[in-house]
Amino acid sequence: MPEVEDEREFARVPDGFERLWTPHRMAYIREDKPADDDDLGCPFCTAPSKSDADGLIVHRGRTCYAVMNLFPYNPGHLLVCPYRHVPLYVDLTDEETLEFGELTKAAITTITQVSQPHGFNIGMNQGAVAGAGVAAHLHQHVVPRWGGDANFLPIIGQTKALPELLEDTRSRLAAAWGQGEDAPPR
Repeated sequence: MPEVEDEREFARVPDGFERLWTPHRMAYIREDKPADDDDLGCPFCTAPSKSDADGLIVHRGRTCYAVMNLFPYNPGHLLVCPYRHVPLYVDLTDEETLEFGELTKAAITTITQVSQPHGFNIGMNQGAVAGAGVAAHLHQHVVPRWGGDANFLPIIGQTKALPELLEDTRSRLAAAWGQGEDAPPR
């Protein structure tokens, strides 16, 4: 470490890290943030009150629904959500758990029919510390993957190329939902 006479000099010593300043994220980590059961600003609670196109909803079930991810990793990235505002998988009722699984299977079937991906990433992050962007409302990611979809652009250019608009993807998936051989009834 270089010798520094004044502490203020030390603050200017480069450490090799780039900085991405995200002050808006403080709302997720501050102690005075709203309680997790506050669903007033929850995007997963407000989406069902909108039209399917405006809410980016692909399919509505009895207790759960499928919605496009507003910030997708890949085209067709869906989220399966319960209508009820609950944070954890273990908080689901038996009926919700069953439909949550059924909609996940139907999402995979539909995306496969529409886009022929080579594989999927499926999972959920429970709690902010686990990476959940909306920790207060359970949601499961269904991310289609293709060979070569993680190329140099996100790594070098810090940019993700998405070749289709969200609404175009939503429309194609919504039209195909339930049309596959093994799809559950609507």
